[in-house]
Amino acid sequence: MRLRYNYRVYPDADQRLALAQAFGCARVVWNDCLRARKDAHAAGAPYVSSSELSKAFITRAKQTEERRWLGDVSAVVLQQSLRDLDAAFRNFFASLKDGRKGRRHGPPRFKSKKDSRQGIRLNTNAFVLRDDGRLYVAKVGDLKVRWSRPLPAAPTSLTIIKDAAGRYFASFVVAVQPDGLPEVNAEVGIDLGLTTFAVLSDGTKISSPRFLRRAEKKLKKLQRELSRKADGSNNRAKARVKLARQHAKVADRRRDWHHKMSTRIIRDNQAVYVEDLAVHALGRTRLAKSVHDAGWGAFLRMLEYKAAKHGRNFGRVGRFVPTSQMCSTCGHRDGPKPLHVRAWTCAACGSLHDRDENAAINTLAAGRADRSNASWSAGRTGTRVPAPRGEAGSRTGRPGGTSTVSILDRHASKLCP
Repeated sequence: MRLRYNYRVYPDADQRLALAQAFGCARVVWNDCLRARKDAHAAGAPYVSSSELSKAFITRAKQTEERRWLGDVSAVVLQQSLRDLDAAFRNFFASLKDGRKGRRHGPPRFKSKKDSRQGIRLNTNAFVLRDDGRLYVAKVGDLKVRWSRPLPAAPTSLTIIKDAAGRYFASFVVAVQPDGLPEVNAEVGIDLGLTTFAVLSDGTKISSPRFLRRAEKKLKKLQRELSRKADGSNNRAKARVKLARQHAKVADRRRDWHHKMSTRIIRDNQAVYVEDLAVHALGRTRLAKSVHDAGWGAFLRMLEYKAAKHGRNFGRVGRFVPTSQMCSTCGHRDGPKPLHVRAWTCAACGSLHDRDENAAINTLAAGRADRSNASWSAGRTGTRVPAPRGEAGSRTGRPGGTSTVSILDRHASKLCP
């Protein structure tokens, strides 16, 4: 499996300037190629291939007066930007044909130098890890890296990121082998909430730290200071960075807490079952701030990849399973209940239930049933999964209309009048 390892990077003034130039060049190549494909689509021309875009907007563009500065950065940065655009289009087309898990992806959008996140991606031809711990990046130099932990293997790619707070990070993609933990007999179901972050089927309750709510007073003060600054002034830029740094602290604390909780749960249980929550939809309700503060989506993704890494079982129970309506003792369905009802008595057997703990027990039972059904299906069909997913097809160009060559020539004429 492949994992990402992020480290803080501290470039000097010249290196920050070189990275800013690399960010800008990658952004220009992305925007030029995206515009060419949009124009070809609007004109009814065939889909413009990556090789045609590379020749028009990287190779020939470097020879023009308007895009000569593209040659000042590594060619790998420009080629990887085009590959990232291809990946964005593939995800978009796969979403249209239901060939990709998760919510649908929109079409690629143009990038701006005012975006809160800037980045470039490199392969092994454009970076080297020095013996003294420094990171060499082509046409940038040796970067100082804070190695919080060693890399488990040689990285296959590198992404240099600058966030809204002005911090730089090096993100390495590393192929690692699963590291199985000793087997345990415990299995757990988890019911996520807002007041109580998680209730486990064994009765354990994990309180919600509410990092955003705790920092809200300071964030409001910084936001008011930002709103008083004149647009385009240096003081406004400084105030914006202060606010971004405070938001980054909140996000870092939440992420660290998620890692600790998810590691503890995976270490103590052989199987973990959770409800497949519609986090994106809940983030558009009146509870949006609390939902985003809890960070359910990030927490579930951590549980999933850590379970795969350490040889644990992870399962998602369908969001329409009535875990909060069924009695975990007799199975009687007692109907929906408003959120203020935290405890209820089963009308069939008279058992008194804590709402969240009962839901966690039902989640555990549903997860075990799904896992048993999946194992039975795999035995009957000879596969390892209950049902295979269909592959996404490739998009074909539209017949007739304006040719791709004319579209590219039109863009080339703008670069070289």
